[in-house]
Amino acid sequence: MRFNEIGQQLRAYRLESGLRAEEIAARLGVSRAALYRYEKGEVIKLDTVNRLAELLKISPLSLLGIGVEYYTRPVGYFERLRQLEETAERILQCTGPICYLTTTDSYDRAVAAACDEMVTAAQTDRPALRSQIDQLLGIMAARKKMYAARRQNIIALVTLSSLRRFLELGVAGALPVSDRARALGRAAARTEVGAIATNLETEPMGVQFGILPDAEPSGQFTILRTRDHASAAINPFQPDGHPASPLGVAMVTGADEAITAHQRAAEAAWRVAIKGPTAAERVRALLDETPPAAG
Repeated sequence: MRFNEIGQQLRAYRLESGLRAEEIAARLGVSRAALYRYEKGEVIKLDTVNRLAELLKISPLSLLGIGVEYYTRPVGYFERLRQLEETAERILQCTGPICYLTTTDSYDRAVAAACDEMVTAAQTDRPALRSQIDQLLGIMAARKKMYAARRQNIIALVTLSSLRRFLELGVAGALPVSDRARALGRAAARTEVGAIATNLETEPMGVQFGILPDAEPSGQFTILRTRDHASAAINPFQPDGHPASPLGVAMVTGADEAITAHQRAAEAAWRVAIKGPTAAERVRALLDETPPAAG
């Protein structure tokens, strides 16, 4: 068994469950320190794997990295994505209005401001919501820090229609926030779309954007490749969405047929995507068509 990978998936599923580490440790009859050692890749008995799987309400095979992993909470999925990004050499994303790893600090500030308002406005369970938000923001910050250190090769496909909606709604546009936070989010969205246009114009090494002018894919997925392995992550969650969103099921799989099918879809999209200065003109025209937020 690959204990390091089991440990990574154990951490992701622990966050997915919403249970605290001390709760899981107590139910297993081990110390919290022992649980953390399992998560760091210490040898774990098969009997313990089975008990953990039963406690976390997942298949033991999922914890062993066999088959498809399912996540119904953003925090569990984004932690698993962080783990995969940590070892990936190439990342291919299709689609969505942005590629989170390449976003600016404006994006994160807008998300944090919207989340702060949500906590302030919460009528019940405010500490629990604050904890969920801090946990998720910490994972997102770790993803950005890792990318700054490793600079994996990234190919990102986005659609003009998703960019248009992004400009209209702004960063964290689906969250219930004040007009002030909404204006901040729309300004941040303009910054991100402008950065995509600049990327298309300058074509820096290591990051490639392609713009789909007509097609509107039915979902978003990412293929992450190491030297000898690939994973497909199919994702309904957005990094600026509600941290406790109950809607959607994310999936992660390393099955060859899944990788091949998603790679084929991405290659077909890349062939019809516009790129370089031509795409930058379309994106900047979209910025001109969408007025800046008032205030």
